[in-house]
Amino acid sequence: MSPVSDARWVELDVPAALGRYVARARVTRLGGVAPAVTFGAPVGAFHPLALEVHLEADVAQDDFRLEIEPAFRPTRHFTPHLTPSARPAVAEHVFRAPAVVACDDAHALALVPDLELCGAWPAAATARWYLDLDAPAAKLALGACATEPVDHVLFARRTGGRFPAGRLVLGCHLFVSSAASDAASPFRALAAWLWQRHAHGAVRAGAPVGPDLEPLVRHAYAWAFSRWEPLVWQELELEGRRVGAPRFIVSLAESPRSGAAASERETRSVWNQAWFGSLRSASGLWRHARRTGDAGLAARAALGKELALAAPMQDGLFPSVLATEMEHVVAGGRTLWRSRGWSTAYWGNSDRNPKNRPPGGARSLDLRHAPFHLVDMSTTALAMLRWYRELEPDPRLLDYVRRYAEGLCARQTADGFFPAWLDRATGRTLGVLDRSAESAPSATLLFALAELGGGERERRAALRAVEGLAREVVPASRWEDFETYWSCSAYGNDELVGRTVERNALPKQTNLALYWTAEALLAAHEATGSAAWLGAGARVVDELCMTQAAWQPPFMPLPVLGGFGVGNADAEWNDARASLFAELFVRYGRALGSPELVERGVAALRSAFALMYCPELPRTRALWERVAPWLGPEDHGFTMENFGHDGRAGADGSGMGDFCIYDWGNGSAAEAYERMRAHLGADALRLGDAA
Repeated sequence: MSPVSDARWVELDVPAALGRYVARARVTRLGGVAPAVTFGAPVGAFHPLALEVHLEADVAQDDFRLEIEPAFRPTRHFTPHLTPSARPAVAEHVFRAPAVVACDDAHALALVPDLELCGAWPAAATARWYLDLDAPAAKLALGACATEPVDHVLFARRTGGRFPAGRLVLGCHLFVSSAASDAASPFRALAAWLWQRHAHGAVRAGAPVGPDLEPLVRHAYAWAFSRWEPLVWQELELEGRRVGAPRFIVSLAESPRSGAAASERETRSVWNQAWFGSLRSASGLWRHARRTGDAGLAARAALGKELALAAPMQDGLFPSVLATEMEHVVAGGRTLWRSRGWSTAYWGNSDRNPKNRPPGGARSLDLRHAPFHLVDMSTTALAMLRWYRELEPDPRLLDYVRRYAEGLCARQTADGFFPAWLDRATGRTLGVLDRSAESAPSATLLFALAELGGGERERRAALRAVEGLAREVVPASRWEDFETYWSCSAYGNDELVGRTVERNALPKQTNLALYWTAEALLAAHEATGSAAWLGAGARVVDELCMTQAAWQPPFMPLPVLGGFGVGNADAEWNDARASLFAELFVRYGRALGSPELVERGVAALRSAFALMYCPELPRTRALWERVAPWLGPEDHGFTMENFGHDGRAGADGSGMGDFCIYDWGNGSAAEAYERMRAHLGADALRLGDAA
């Protein structure tokens, strides 16, 4: 289909104040009607633009579109979602902190949808709002049309747009600036504008799930260690050592109330990996158990520590997954996929990697041959150091980390980067993402080890790593990691690694890489006292803000304000990564004296619980019961890792998912609460004194 469906353009008279930024603005007619155009009085650098149409009858039209062309030649761009051709669109579904941006060394221009108007469009309109960025043609666009998710997950414009009779207003704010700081990185101005207008008051009032998270934390632990205990808790003898941890993943169909036999969704396993951090979750359980005097939970947390220490180390490397053999069995007349039990246990690694996930191929279920992933090892080692420093000084933890750090430093390249993956058989690098944000967690670990007396070698290695990140990754917004290409978002897979999407002049991105880099830069600032590292980290945090929901869209049927998406080719809301991001935002907020960043951190923590099935969250509970009417008190605490994953979300329960990953859901949310409560105090998590 054509980007504009046989409609004539109407040229807009651009005010003189915008002339040095906007060369041309034009809009299509809607149903043959030219919109009434209003350029409102600017609020600082933000200039309101509204296009109003009164329709006498319903209009069927494929596209209603505003285009803005900069008066300069942009050299840097931003869009919240990729649009690799004229057909894709940044659909309303991914309007978290929406803006499309074009900059050069002296100008910044951004088109920011007016979210108050976006939320006011009637539900009868099948044409919904979208954004678009055509970097080679230097065009920013806001429009309305029918869209559909494709390619897990981009969004495509399609025919059949319906605009209902009555008054329709399509509006935005044009952000313009000649400030050098905005031209270099406009994200601070954009993020602050959206947060102040749409989030600040709501978060201060308790959004998204209320200020008291203690009942939700209790649900998380009661679900894993009481209500679903036989399904979730795994305890075994491993080479003479008693170990234990919650199972990696369980499905809704396995609920004690479902009444049906179910397959296991993935290989039965326990992970100590960048997403699914069993040891990280165990540290939260340890804090909770000590705080509440629960000796049984404390014992289980200790078994989680023992499992992490049991991973065999060789040449400074260790595996991240303990898994069982799987088999097909027949039960109740059905063939099911089930574990053969922990007597078949073996060590392996994450299958989210370029070796186990060939283009277009199914993910391997055999984890034993997956390559070593340094991000997973460095993340686990950092969790060990934090346990040692903050919970109990178990010398085995420090010794384990020091042995790993020796192997890590030996593998660093002269320009500071660490390899991403090493073949398990040969120890050789796979040669993929070896100069990427995947080096950041290793830098953070080495700074932490140096602080504990690890030595000057670790500190120098960490500094070389952040210098490489600041030199090559941050300026190009090259936010690539294992999830970007070898998780569920299949668009681009191997062919985009290290490259950009030409039409958007951006790489495929995911925000875990942003988080890692911001964390490493803050560690560099704390280790050196250099304000330059803090400033570099603040710039990364500002870009990370553009992936956080700064409003509560009326078309979202459960609380999403403060939650995070994942990347520019994925569709989630309220992703579990918020439990990782929350404390980092508060730490930056305090370092920079920014109440907004503190609010963002508290909102992120709250959002990590927003998908929990429990009576305290009635909107979420109602959606769960649309999906599975048989759910009941035994299931309170069950938590999906995200919402709207496939690009669909509705009051009918679409977008809810069907599984729970304890270490990337309720367990990780509870850990973040316990950790932040210990560091900041309970009142701070209610925003009583955090700022």
